[in-house]
Amino acid sequence: MSSVTPTESKTPATRMKSEDRRELILTAATEVFGEFGYVGTTTEKVAQAAGVSQPYVVRMFGTKEKLYLEVIHRALERLLEAFRGALAEESDKPLDHRIGLAYVTLMSDRGLLLVLMHAFVLGSDPVIGEAARCGFLEVYEFLRTEAGFDAGQSRQFLANGMLVNTMIGIRMSDEYSANPIARELLDESFPEKLDLLLELGDDRTTAGHEAAE
Repeated sequence: MSSVTPTESKTPATRMKSEDRRELILTAATEVFGEFGYVGTTTEKVAQAAGVSQPYVVRMFGTKEKLYLEVIHRALERLLEAFRGALAEESDKPLDHRIGLAYVTLMSDRGLLLVLMHAFVLGSDPVIGEAARCGFLEVYEFLRTEAGFDAGQSRQFLANGMLVNTMIGIRMSDEYSANPIARELLDESFPEKLDLLLELGDDRTTAGHEAAE
């Protein structure tokens, strides 16, 4: 069953400011779209996760497609914000290492990386596909112009990012304890943030068990 649970909030949604309610829904939608993909998500599932009514989600965002586009845009903003934060750091570590670490750390923002992964496989969709291409190229442009990577470095960075996303998406962490090949791959791919990946996997398992009870 779903591991997505209603977004926690001490303040009832009806008493929150409009911009806060919007962020509440986008946070929930990021997790739900990340878990179920675009096709498997409904505005009802998003509303349940956010603790608001489905008509309210529709009034605020319109269609599921428009909501997903907002989620993609938010994810890309957070991604580039993290990259620029790494760029501004004063550190002896190489820049590609710092930006890569910032990317992997975004695993803690539930669903964010998987939302982008789902969007990348919808290239044939005339609306979502265009948004995904523009977002991907925006990241590439950042690497080339702001980070100063050459074309080869940029390609390698993006390739490594897709590997990270793939292993998150297929929940490779579930195999870490029992499968030595999976453990080797994960150790090599997550030299500094493997504990975060395994922790997220444990959280998903626990949430799934709770939902089933």
